[in-house]
Amino acid sequence: MYREGFDPNKYVEEQSRYILERIRSGDSERLYLEFGGKLVHDKHAMRVLPGFDENAKIKLLRKMKEHVEIIICIYSGDIATRKTRQDFGITYDVEVLRIIDMFHKYDLEINSVVVTRYEDIPAVNMFINKLERRGIKTYKHRFTKGYPTDVDTIVSDEGYGANPYIEVTKPLVVVNGPGGGSGKLATCLSQLYHDYRRGTKARYAKFETFPIWNLPLKHPVNVAYEAATADLKDVNMIDSFHLEAYGEMATNYNRDLEVFPVVKRIIEKITGTEAEYKSPTDMGVNRAGFSITDDEVCREAAKQEIIRRYIIAATDYKKGKISNETMDRCKLLMDDMGMSVEDRNVVPAARDYKEQLKKEMMADGRCEDDSDRIVTMAIELPDGQIVTGRRSDIMTAGSAAILNSIKVLSGLADEVHLLSPTILSEVQSLKEDVLDQETNALGIEEILMTLTISAATNPFAENAAEKLRELRGCKAHCTSILSDKDEATLKSLGIDATCDPEYSSENLYGG
Repeated sequence: MYREGFDPNKYVEEQSRYILERIRSGDSERLYLEFGGKLVHDKHAMRVLPGFDENAKIKLLRKMKEHVEIIICIYSGDIATRKTRQDFGITYDVEVLRIIDMFHKYDLEINSVVVTRYEDIPAVNMFINKLERRGIKTYKHRFTKGYPTDVDTIVSDEGYGANPYIEVTKPLVVVNGPGGGSGKLATCLSQLYHDYRRGTKARYAKFETFPIWNLPLKHPVNVAYEAATADLKDVNMIDSFHLEAYGEMATNYNRDLEVFPVVKRIIEKITGTEAEYKSPTDMGVNRAGFSITDDEVCREAAKQEIIRRYIIAATDYKKGKISNETMDRCKLLMDDMGMSVEDRNVVPAARDYKEQLKKEMMADGRCEDDSDRIVTMAIELPDGQIVTGRRSDIMTAGSAAILNSIKVLSGLADEVHLLSPTILSEVQSLKEDVLDQETNALGIEEILMTLTISAATNPFAENAAEKLRELRGCKAHCTSILSDKDEATLKSLGIDATCDPEYSSENLYGG
């Protein structure tokens, strides 16, 4: 049963107040705020902090929009290699376009896009041309000479001075990017350098939701962040600088701790005064920890996220997407929490149903090879009830589980038919005879379209289709690796789906 453990309204109020205080304190005229993590659709935060609004950050900026303008950074190497944001399956350059559209939707001012560590290659130049021809101002920042050790060169005309200055006017400049390594920090410090050269006093701060600095190091919410960034080798650590300066324990992570001495020296060199920050935690403006209303709920949700991350890592390893080291790291974090994959309720439910079907097939005298091809899925409904489905000649396991789930939510008996047999047959014939596809079993998207068409003449189908919205936020697990189409449709439905790292056949193409 779903329970909230986080107050989204308090979070927006607390966070906006704290950021405005940071802008107004001291004698500076401008704050460059490095904005890490996802500005919109922050599903990770929503999963580990039940009640968190996935679009809280952009709503927070809209609340302060008269003070804000936005710079978006993207590393040229990520454009060249077509680096992909895994949760949406889109490349970083496309993600920049999506971010811009989202800012416009919320009536927020985009200053420009900065291509960091710029390289003169066709893919990068094409991206810049695309932006400029759509009226988006772009800047090219090259690799900073002397970085990270030669501070005298970094803070000089040869270092930050070689970058063009980004003309800004608002007191709060948010610097964002599609992912880690986009060059947000370098852009902030470069701007700081130019502002001081122009006689404008400016400051730098950082906004990262995770790890949450005032939660213990091994709190499941912070461990879940490590699991989410296992491929980046992020490790949560006690902020030793904060402990030394204030005698207070604070949680941070390795990259911030490693870079802090350099950042501190650079800021001191730029400003000509002692840095106001004594620790990486001081640089942050994260107030998420103050909006947790039920710690136990958040702990349990975070533990589920750690399990989820391991299952996804095991699947990605099977697909060849990640290294064995990343998968092992996720496994270690799960083990340290005393959890196993079976603690995700839909996992044993899907596997037990598969075993049950295998026993039934063997009892009927069917061959063992047939039983090995059984694929099942389990979905946990909002009330905690678990519904299952199996692959057949007509539809995939995901399709069957979705149909069975909306039947249950509609109070319909299992034997009630939601789909028109005529339409089903026509769609299958199209796949097999016209499109020449390997299988005519209907995927989730095809089943939903068939359901929508059937709803025009079948009141049961119409009622069931309206229940699809109630599946948003539900967990699901499949005993075989999902097809790309089914995986994408489950994401669109808002269903948190995982799968066993096993292919449904030995075929290398379409298996």
